[in-house]
Amino acid sequence: MVASRYETAFKLYPYEKVEAQSGAPVRHPVVIVGGGPVGLALALDLGKKGTPVLVLDDHDGAGLGSKAICFAKRTLDIAHRLGAGAPMVDKGVVWNVGRVFRGEGQLFGFDLQPEDGHRNPAFINLQQPDFERFLVDAIRAAQDAGAPIEIRGRNRVTALQTHAAHVTVDVDTPDGPYQLEADYLVACDGARSGLRDMMGLSFDGRVFEDNFLIADVRMKADFPTERWFWFEPPFKGAGQSALLHKQPDDIWRIDFQLGWDIDRAKELDKENIRARVDAMLSSQTGTVPEYELVWTSIYTFQCRRMKSFRHGPVFFAGDSAHQVSPFGARGANSGVQDAENLAWKLDLVLKGIADHQLLDTYAPEREFGADENILNSSRATDFMTPKSKISKAFRNAVLDLAGKHAFARPFVNSGRLSVPCVYDDFPLFSTDALEGPAMTRPGAPCVDAPVDDGYLLDHLRGFTVLAIGGNKPQPVTAHGIETRVVHISAPSALLAQRYLGGQDAGVYLIRPDQHVVGRWREFDAQTVQDALTTSIAKD
Repeated sequence: MVASRYETAFKLYPYEKVEAQSGAPVRHPVVIVGGGPVGLALALDLGKKGTPVLVLDDHDGAGLGSKAICFAKRTLDIAHRLGAGAPMVDKGVVWNVGRVFRGEGQLFGFDLQPEDGHRNPAFINLQQPDFERFLVDAIRAAQDAGAPIEIRGRNRVTALQTHAAHVTVDVDTPDGPYQLEADYLVACDGARSGLRDMMGLSFDGRVFEDNFLIADVRMKADFPTERWFWFEPPFKGAGQSALLHKQPDDIWRIDFQLGWDIDRAKELDKENIRARVDAMLSSQTGTVPEYELVWTSIYTFQCRRMKSFRHGPVFFAGDSAHQVSPFGARGANSGVQDAENLAWKLDLVLKGIADHQLLDTYAPEREFGADENILNSSRATDFMTPKSKISKAFRNAVLDLAGKHAFARPFVNSGRLSVPCVYDDFPLFSTDALEGPAMTRPGAPCVDAPVDDGYLLDHLRGFTVLAIGGNKPQPVTAHGIETRVVHISAPSALLAQRYLGGQDAGVYLIRPDQHVVGRWREFDAQTVQDALTTSIAKD
């Protein structure tokens, strides 16, 4: 019998017995374990490409509680490509501005997206259950259009056995156990990954000696839709730092630093939580408005990752592969990037277009992304929670300077916010023959920009040759792939700024996850064809 580990906010995929639970194990091209943001995004991406995919989740919907709330522009761009982005932005609280305080005074403010010409904002705040709900809505729409996606709720994986070319999976359901097989299995089952434990794989890194209390509070308040972070907060019981975010439906996320040696049961007592919230609200407004505690939790900073994200036919993505502190919004956002990286590679290999060595590139690229996130997250945590007199003296000196001098503000680290990594010098990318803007160099994710009929990213589907200025090139074909061609003869000023710099024209090859493969001053079919061959790990 499949017992629930947590309460669900939405029942998104109720349990239904399927014919495959009887008889011999059925083989699937891809099985995803875990129906969170990463697993659902991967399933949607694969299914829309026409690759059959099965999702197994041990519950029937999204877990209760806001959990991840900050979704970055790159994640929203991916969600838009998958058909789920618009309702997320409509529902979410859009924000670009943040403020950093020390005690009663503001040190400085910042704008994460000061320029125009982007479809999506720098961030939205949206509770994770809603994020998952919108992904499932997009999956249902894709299924109606013929996408081969299946989700089985209350199907818990209890064991697996890896073979040279496939995986055998034991699954438990309310109607008893059954077996299935997968050419490839993707573990998206979270930081406490059962699959990782079943395979006896390590999860190494740092556990920071501090605890933080999350309180989701429903109330009417006049705070602006900004990220507010306090060092040395002026309200009682907040510890060394505190954080305030607005969420949809009049819910506010408040984080309090508790310290390391705490009584968790005592700190989770509602009266003690209310005392902290009351102190925070009265400090900022002079009164305590009516409010409701919606959800509370205590978390400990951890920055860890698996040594390798691939083990034969088993891949790990999202929190099952890597874990960072919540400050900086790097967890779910980097997990969705894992999914996008893996989807197109699995799709090409399963269709026989690319060889198996293409899948070997998933782990190095996304391990690099995880290391970058872990480094930034660790630095933020060390700055926010100094553990020695010297580190605290340095932190306080930086804060003293930042309140008076702009040069010191970049050194203030209250959680550097999520940005996608750039795959500089990785094997699937070509050299830079354009010498254009650094933001769109080979390995970088494409930056959005306005075009005549909307936004650039809407046109970048599959492998794309993007020509800006100059003449329109012909499609390039290699190994069964024919590129799309997007020619923009008269680019907008922002498009030229982001993709040409000081050049009159340029040609880009862009892969399905919208990372730049290579760029050149003019189109040469053989050069682009060679770059396309390289991008799918062909000789």
